[in-house]
Amino acid sequence: MKFLAALILTGLLAYIAGIYLPWWSVAIAAFVVAALIHQKAAKAFLAGFLGVFLLWAGLSFWIDLQNDGILSKRIANLLPLGGNSMLLIGVTGLIGGLVAGFAAMSGSYLRATVKSR
Repeated sequence: MKFLAALILTGLLAYIAGIYLPWWSVAIAAFVVAALIHQKAAKAFLAGFLGVFLLWAGLSFWIDLQNDGILSKRIANLLPLGGNSMLLIGVTGLIGGLVAGFAAMSGSYLRATVKSR
């Protein structure tokens, strides 16, 4: 139950933060959620990773649908992805997920450190 709550809360806070703050604000959201909701580091990483991965991949897919994939195919041609827009969406989600996952793991370790004192 904590895992699902952390996943949804991370995605929601990351979405709200992404409206007003730079892209790396997803790390702040994941860190705060992991510091507030007690989980082991691996579960916190997974919750942060999945929350932002699903958010960023979903938003990228939505944007891709809105412009018929024109922009994503051009960007995928610039990168070594062979023009595959779905691979670009996956890479986008992976980058956001890793940033949030490591931030959530840091928040979990911070909570454990503060609690042990």
